[in-house]
Amino acid sequence: MPELPEIAHLRRSLEPVLPGAVVRRVQLLRPDIVRASESRTRRPSSRVSSACLLAGRRIRALARHGKELAIVADDGWTVCVHLGMSGQLVYCPQRGRLARTDHVHCVWRLESGMQRGRLVFRDPRRFGGIWTYPSRETLQAARWSALGPDALSIDARTLRRRLDATGRVIKAALLDQRVVAGIGNIYADEILFEARIHPLSVSRAIPGPECRRLASAARTVLRRAIEGGGSTIRDYVDGRGESGSFARRHRVYDRKGQSCLRCGGRLEARTIGQRTTVFCGCCQGLFSTMKGD
Repeated sequence: MPELPEIAHLRRSLEPVLPGAVVRRVQLLRPDIVRASESRTRRPSSRVSSACLLAGRRIRALARHGKELAIVADDGWTVCVHLGMSGQLVYCPQRGRLARTDHVHCVWRLESGMQRGRLVFRDPRRFGGIWTYPSRETLQAARWSALGPDALSIDARTLRRRLDATGRVIKAALLDQRVVAGIGNIYADEILFEARIHPLSVSRAIPGPECRRLASAARTVLRRAIEGGGSTIRDYVDGRGESGSFARRHRVYDRKGQSCLRCGGRLEARTIGQRTTVFCGCCQGLFSTMKGD
């Protein structure tokens, strides 16, 4: 599933072409992937119109929180896109060709000066979706407020407060988008390895210095991944249709049984929070009891 770095890079790859473009027409091929809101107070309903999907509006900006991308129009109307497991959001110039034309669910026809193109949302496995709101503030109140702070800017004090509120092990806590937004299975493993923290450590038991190291590791790993264009494991491509290269720099994810790049020991794997977790039992410290217990 695309995580924070993939969506951050997706936003960066689309920013040269989307802001300032006018949405001339929208083709919605699968209405069931959209949840639309027609008022500033009602929750999203199943009703969908082209206007909800920004038809006739000029795109002002792109925004991101966690794993979700928002397209904001000049009048404030906002479309939120979640890629799910296999979703793609790709811009194609008028004379360009899409690499894949199957499983296309929504197409925005765009015009910016003399330039025309299409923004295409495709999702083979249909775990993603589109939500529309009359303003970015409504999106924030109705959807993003339920998410934790964005992992790219998490600080130690905020992380400490979030971890103290849960009794789960740290790997499971990092996967919970209500605790911290943006981290999934790939980057949870990479962050914990960077921070030298065992994934079965109890969140509340992680000492202050290690919590500060964890917050720093989250920012560091995520920034590295963004610069690497994200991790393409199977379906992810950016707004230009290009794959990310950061998977070649994974230090633990999907490396079960291989040598630890830090200490040379053999990497282990456990199922935590229903996800395969790879770690080094030698150089990632386990914290299982509270200080003073």
